[in-house]
Amino acid sequence: MVMHRSPLGLLALLLLASAPISTRAADCGSTASPKLDWQECSKKNLMLQGSDLEGANLFSTDFSLTDLSGGNFKSANLEKATLVRASLEGAHAEGANFAKVEAYRASFANIAAEGASFAGAELQRANFGGARLSGASFEKAELGRADFDKAVLTGVKFSFANLSRADLSNATFEGPATFERAFMFLTRIEGLDLSAAAGLEQAQIDLACGDASTKLPSGLSTPATWPCPAEHE
Repeated sequence: MVMHRSPLGLLALLLLASAPISTRAADCGSTASPKLDWQECSKKNLMLQGSDLEGANLFSTDFSLTDLSGGNFKSANLEKATLVRASLEGAHAEGANFAKVEAYRASFANIAAEGASFAGAELQRANFGGARLSGASFEKAELGRADFDKAVLTGVKFSFANLSRADLSNATFEGPATFERAFMFLTRIEGLDLSAAAGLEQAQIDLACGDASTKLPSGLSTPATWPCPAEHE
């Protein structure tokens, strides 16, 4: 006997066949804990100080205005997360992925983020004062007016980053950092020892703001326009 299926039945079968294998849904109502899944959850304007989110999946999570200070984000994935005006002050984020985050005016002051990735991140006016960032990547990041006061930037990659009006003048470079094709319009580099920096070109130095104590790589010269006048915002 020939079985005939209705058009609706055939459509249901086709949909089932084409559906992706189900994955565990994010548990947006769960309490902060290591390796949890808050992917694409809204965690806006919350007090989450000291949360242990080591290894957590925080992809595209919205942490706008949230206090995450003192938290543990080691090896966590925060790619494309929203951190606008959020605070991660004093947090531990070694090896964390902050690629493509939106973090305008966020505070990363005193964060420990050695080896972390901020590639392609929106970090305008972000505060990295006192941050430990050795080996971190800021490739293609937007860092306009970002503050790196007393930050450790040993081995940091700023390749293709926008550093316009960023302040690096009191940062520490205990080894080479990479500035290949970085845009350095009025970037403050007064007093820095950049003699071991890689990728710096004269055109970048001519745009930046250094002084007589700024040390440049061999072959580069101090522009006649230095020092720059003080800026008033």
